[in-house]
Amino acid sequence: MADTTFGPKGWTPERLGDLSGTTHVITGANAGAGFQAARTLLRKHAKVVMLNRSVGKSEAAIDALKQEFGAGADVSFIRMDLAVLDSVRTAAKEVLKAVPRIDALINNGAIAQVPTRRLTVDGFESQLGTNHLGHFLLNGLLFDRIAESGGRIVVVASLGYNMGLKTIRFEDMNWDEGYGANTAYSQSKLAQMMFAYELQDRLAAAGRNDVEVYVCHPGSSATSLITTSGSRTMRFIWWLMTKTPMVQTAEQGSYPEVMCATEEALTEQRALYGPTGRLEAVGPVGRGTLNAHAHDKAVMTRLWDVSEKAVGFEWKL
Repeated sequence: MADTTFGPKGWTPERLGDLSGTTHVITGANAGAGFQAARTLLRKHAKVVMLNRSVGKSEAAIDALKQEFGAGADVSFIRMDLAVLDSVRTAAKEVLKAVPRIDALINNGAIAQVPTRRLTVDGFESQLGTNHLGHFLLNGLLFDRIAESGGRIVVVASLGYNMGLKTIRFEDMNWDEGYGANTAYSQSKLAQMMFAYELQDRLAAAGRNDVEVYVCHPGSSATSLITTSGSRTMRFIWWLMTKTPMVQTAEQGSYPEVMCATEEALTEQRALYGPTGRLEAVGPVGRGTLNAHAHDKAVMTRLWDVSEKAVGFEWKL
């Protein structure tokens, strides 16, 4: 049954009040749902710090936002490539230097359906390295600043976590054998969710309530995710899908992450928020279906340990 917490139309930005004095850090915010989330937050007078790989696209995005909201719009960017751990470390240092408070860190950046197996400069399968490990390190480096602000961590997942193996392939996380664009993407998004749910457990065990952790997904939204990294066939299939009612706008796709970053009425962290309409791919935003394999405790715990070793960072909670 669809979640009716926010009424028949679900959560929309109409619920937002004035966000003056708050700061939201968003990865991958120069296009798609991340850009639309930045628009919504700036409209409510929040400060937005983008963490993006492309300098040119970031400058263009900021120009567009300042044209829309005025030269005084408080939006900036720090260059960061999630696929390069040294870039993540450098960006985190810049954030800590320039951003005195973080009310929400929105883990929005991602790559998807990479057609052929590629490794990051640090030796990880590209989707796992970008989507999960880069964010895992970033969140660890910025955690204390988020906690000082009583802030939130928002992980933008995907319904793709239900594809593939529905677990982590620890014996071959880099897919040296049997690589598939969808199965590798599925593992990377499942890993992101497991990071969030394991972090929830560790915060609870430490008796900490200074950081809230939420997981959401954009549903089926017309963003540049697949057109950026997917194969020619996937790009064509996606183009056809965007002409159907099964795909919503990038702005609608941004609603779940904005909700998870701001909505005070959210009471359940062990949940998956997103569209609640047809196949939970489109429709009113609320609490959706969370399948049990996303929070398999044994797998989550092992993944956390493996991730710490992989990125060379040990969380202190």
